[in-house]
Parts: sequence; structure tokens; C-alpha cells
Amino acid sequence: MAESRPLYLGPRMRRLRRELGLTQQAMAQDLGISPSYVALLERNQRPLTADLLLRLAKAYRFDLGDFAGEDSEDYARRIGQALRDPLFADIELPALEIADLATSFPGVSEALLRLHSAYQREQRALAEQREAPGAALSSDPVAEARRFVAQHRNYFHAIDTKAEEIAAAIASAGSQAEWLRAQQGLRLRFLPPDVMMDAVRRHDRHNSQLLIDDTLDGASRAFQVASHIAYTALRREIAAVTGGAPFTSATAANLVRRALAAYGAAAILMPYDRFARAVEARSYDIEALSRQFGTSFEQVAHRLTTLGRPGMLRIPFFFIRVDPAGNVSKRLDGAGFPFAAHGGGCPLWSVHSVFRTPGEIVTQFLELPDGQRFFSIARTVIAGGGSWDRPRTTRAIALACAAEHAPQLAYARGCDPRAVQATPIGVTCRLCNRQACTARAAPPMGREILSDDTRRGIEPFGFDEG
Repeated sequence: MAESRPLYLGPRMRRLRRELGLTQQAMAQDLGISPSYVALLERNQRPLTADLLLRLAKAYRFDLGDFAGEDSEDYARRIGQALRDPLFADIELPALEIADLATSFPGVSEALLRLHSAYQREQRALAEQREAPGAALSSDPVAEARRFVAQHRNYFHAIDTKAEEIAAAIASAGSQAEWLRAQQGLRLRFLPPDVMMDAVRRHDRHNSQLLIDDTLDGASRAFQVASHIAYTALRREIAAVTGGAPFTSATAANLVRRALAAYGAAAILMPYDRFARAVEARSYDIEALSRQFGTSFEQVAHRLTTLGRPGMLRIPFFFIRVDPAGNVSKRLDGAGFPFAAHGGGCPLWSVHSVFRTPGEIVTQFLELPDGQRFFSIARTVIAGGGSWDRPRTTRAIALACAAEHAPQLAYARGCDPRAVQATPIGVTCRLCNRQACTARAAPPMGREILSDDTRRGIEPFGFDEG
């Protein structure tokens, strides 16, 4: 009886079309049916016939058995598990209703499963926080991915050395496009945003093409091509790094893979040996290095944090990227900079003020309350744009190294780090005990705030000396 049931695979068909970057019109042409019929199939308002299933498999080259697995049975099983949660204990939920929901309303089923999954994650985080203060950080996939990279000091030898080999092969081939054609049988094409369907990079397996948004600037185009090469040609090296790692979620694992692919892409564009030598020759001048390697200011700044190869070590840097609201979207630590995991950074650090001077490099010596000194290079960078109607995002990035290394940099050549006046900053207001700070946003933890009955100082909070 099961074999004669109509086959409704709308959500799976929609996922396939989106993965391929196809419109309903394009898929309809490939299958020899009308776009309206594709829409009906995707909404499960028509069953997928055996003939159409064969056409799909032939047109898009996938395994028929993998595609034709029963979505409805899988949804019914997963929904049944979710509805056994004690939260629903007082609701009568017959198996027939669950099966009907899964078969007739796969979109609602998927929404319910996502909602329950998010609820479970929040419950686990709250439980961890109650049992061990601070343990809730482990449920944050972004923090987990950052910790993973930091544990490796942001240097991955196998990826870097393989990337050097690929970079040499690309140079021999003459260009990324020729390497892709020779090694992967792909044609490199640059297409407008409306054709790309909001993607900046897409691998079109059906037509053996790598498609790149043509509104990207030259550095971004090269990086997106290199990212594809990293995901494919460096797959084994990336898997070796992540293989034994006990990630707490698929999201954390995916974020680490993305970080490693970006690392590999940068290593292809800026091969370690050549880049490390150029760094010394150019005295760490980021603009000069970006011109030499055809990369962006941010790409070079990011690459400078990865120069940890034994025997060819360079100055260790801390890298941070923030938006105008102070949100941190990227952080890499190779210099031991004690940036706070939570809360805002110090407003006295120039990375928060360079938005007033877009595109201008601002240097600054910093001194922490414990006496540690750092040298900072900050500048705004722009993402997006490329045409009049495409939004642009302005962020600020900063590189910081120990102050003792500053004289080796073009930005502080010849200075004496011990004699230069440094800006006193804190890790974050709640962890900073500096008394006379007019920029303070919150009192430090564990200090009693003094009353203002008889005296009000210039600082927002007066606190005891204890």
C-alpha cells in the first residue's frame, strides 16, 4: 500500500531549486513543465510523479534514492519527538493528527520544529548558567568558534602549506579562471545581482560554472573565487582540523568551517612565504601590502594575525571589527590582548571613533590599568555597495600589537614606546578601576559607589578606594 501513495516532496524540491540558484521559470524549462506547475509541486498541491522524479534526477544529477526519501514520515517522527516535551503534556495529540500535519503542511511542520529546537537550546543555556556561572558561554556557537580558532593561535599549518601549493599552481596556470577550468572543469562567470539572486558566489554544478556577483570590487571577486577553491581543494585539510573537535552544535562546526575556508582563501591570495617576506620589506604597511597582493585593507589586516609559522614568525597581532553601535563581528587574538567577552569595549580606544574620519588610518598607543602597553592601527572599511541601489555597511577594524613591536611598523618607525604618552584605557567599564574617567558608562564590579550629597566629581561615578 505504501508504494501506491502519492509522493509529495514540495519542500525538498524547493530546497533543491534554491541550492541550485534557479528560478521557478528556469526549473520549469529544465523539466519541460510550466512555472505554475512547479509552484504547485513546491506547495505540495500536486504529487511528484515518477516521470517528473526521473526528469529531476537526470537534469540535476543527484541520487534518486536520496532525494525521494519520505519527507512526511521524517517530519512525523521528528514532530512526534518534539511533542513529547513536558511542555505539551496536558494536550491530547493523536498520532493521526501528527501524521496529517506532516503530510499536508510540511512548511508548518518545519516551522514548529525550528521553534522547538530554539526553545530547547535556550533551556539548555539557562540550565548551564544555573549549574555553573559562565558555563552558558559554551552554548554560544559564535563564542565557541572564536575559542577554537584562538586555541590554535589562528595558525593552521596544513591549510597554509597546501594553500601555497595551490597559489603556485594558479600562478603557473595564469589566472584563477584558468586554474578552475583545468582542475575542476568550471567556467568562471561574473553576473549581475538579479541573476545571482542575492548571492555573491554560487557554484552551479548543473552547468559546471562558478558564478560571482559582478558588482564586487576586484579584491572581493578574487577572495570569493579563492573561497570556492578553499572549500573544494582544501576540503581534506579543513576536515583534518575539525575532525576530532567536540563541537556542541552543528552551527558551531559550520562557523569553524567557514572561518577555516576564509583562512584558506587568504592563504591562497597571500601565500605565507611570499607574504611574510613582503611584510618585513614593507614594514607592515597595510595599504602597500594590499596593493602588492591585490587584496583589501581588511583582508591584509586579517592575514597579519595568522603569521605563526615556526621559523617564520612575525609580529603577533590582535584584530577586531566593530560596527558603529559597538557590536563585534570579528575578533582574532594573536597578541594576548585582554578584550572582554561581554560588554562594550573602552570608548577611549580609537577603533570606536574612526567613524568620524572614514578611510583615515588612526594610530594610538594604549595602556591598560595593569601597565600593559599596546600599539593600535584603526580604520573604517566598507562592505557591500557596488551599485547605486545596493546598501553599504561601514565598520571599523583595528590591529593591536605589543607596544615593544611598534618601531618595526611603518606607522611608528623610530619611536620609543616607553617614552610615548599612551591613552589609558580599560578592558571594559565593569572591569576597569580607573578613578578619573569621564567616559565611564558603568561602575566597576565590587566597588561601592560614593554618594553625591556634598561633592560631585567630573567623572560619572565616584567609588571607594577599597
